[in-house]
Amino acid sequence: MTRLTRREFGKVAAASAALAGAGLPKLSQGQAPVTGRQFPPGFVWGCATAAYQIEGGVHEGGRGQSIWDVFSHTPGKTWHGDTGDVADDSYHLYKEDVRLLKNLGVGGYRMSIAWPRIFPEGKGQPSQAGLDYYKRVLDELLANRITPYVTLFHWDLPAALAGGWQSRATAQAFADYAAYVSRQLSDRVQHFMTTNEFVCFTDLGYKVGHFAPGLKLPSAQANQVRHHGILAHGLAVQAIRANAPTAQVGLAENAQVFVPVIEDRANMEAARRATREENAPFLTTLLEGAYPSSYLEREGANAPRVQPGDMKAIGSRLDFVGLNVYTPRYIRADGSARGYAIEPYPASYPHMASPWLYLGPECIYWAVRNVSEIWGPRGIYITENGCSSADALTPDGRIEDTDRIMYLRNHLTNLQRAVTEGFPVRGYFLWSLLDNFEWTDGYSKRFGIHYVDYKTLKRTPKRSAEWYRSAIARNAVV
Repeated sequence: MTRLTRREFGKVAAASAALAGAGLPKLSQGQAPVTGRQFPPGFVWGCATAAYQIEGGVHEGGRGQSIWDVFSHTPGKTWHGDTGDVADDSYHLYKEDVRLLKNLGVGGYRMSIAWPRIFPEGKGQPSQAGLDYYKRVLDELLANRITPYVTLFHWDLPAALAGGWQSRATAQAFADYAAYVSRQLSDRVQHFMTTNEFVCFTDLGYKVGHFAPGLKLPSAQANQVRHHGILAHGLAVQAIRANAPTAQVGLAENAQVFVPVIEDRANMEAARRATREENAPFLTTLLEGAYPSSYLEREGANAPRVQPGDMKAIGSRLDFVGLNVYTPRYIRADGSARGYAIEPYPASYPHMASPWLYLGPECIYWAVRNVSEIWGPRGIYITENGCSSADALTPDGRIEDTDRIMYLRNHLTNLQRAVTEGFPVRGYFLWSLLDNFEWTDGYSKRFGIHYVDYKTLKRTPKRSAEWYRSAIARNAVV
């Protein structure tokens, strides 16, 4: 791999030229400075969920089967054979969940729409019952002055689509679905996200086999799946703009976050290089409209096949970039051709209840900073941030999740640093409103700030919900 030049980083904000100590990035024109622990006026506070993780009702309202229905019902694929058949039953209890949001004081709610509720076969005839369900949910949110931020695909691919993401036709089917939903719901929704976390529904589903549909394809086929995923995003952006021209369009991506092991010039430059290189097949390609040459060289004969017009669609202009941020990777500069090395986690490195969720709250600052300085997006939302905790009810029915409060407080402190330095962070969506079906972990891991008793479906606010409500009320880290 050849050493990247400054030119290859794409469009960098002008204020970044003095990086590494000469000064902070300049504020946007007309943007008031933010000081202390405050966030700017108009900052969006919210919570996030996903359809398959909370809705249940998988056989109701004409919903078709998703690949996660199939996968979770396959023995040995999820913890204790857990499925999303009932989940939190938000399909029936959505009004109660909206009340939880209102009690927190949030201004926004990031939710996803289940593709197979709208198109049970993935394409063809839409389901009026499915559309009407989401209209009821959206109307309830709007009646409570909560702005919906809608993700169109959060992994629940209709099982009826032959070949799934191995088929290029799925990308076009997704664009048709995006066109229909945005046209039907743009009177209620002005913020759409196309997809959630490419690596999870491409690599983990088709290369590693850990997620649905559980395949382990060779590199060439897996890279083509990646290409179909980002092509679907690009075609969907075009479809939304054509059918909901006043809407804001973005995506939610769990880009790998690289933190300089020491904040000096060499290591910060290494972290930027790593951000661009290690996110090459997804975020880098979307924001630059082309696969980086180093990625294509590295993949060689396994590089994805690209048809005319693909890259123009993939590089479609975005109004914002959503970043799902949980954990860091630490970077140091070295003398290699690529200019950086990824530090392994020591055996003693602390983590939350999920063993992959390593602590490192500065990651949220560097996620924002690196993305801003490399690509200069118009706006950034933190579309997910949160943690699993070993939540347990006390004898008097409370959940004292002080570890989650620690996690959230430290991350928001670092996010406030990014805001203070002038990076274009518009809002923050905590993952998650509720404990829920956590994919292959089933119901063994709890990420919510509301405890869910899966036998009774009773929702109980945790201490973290009280903490978050206070932060929102003060518009500040508390």
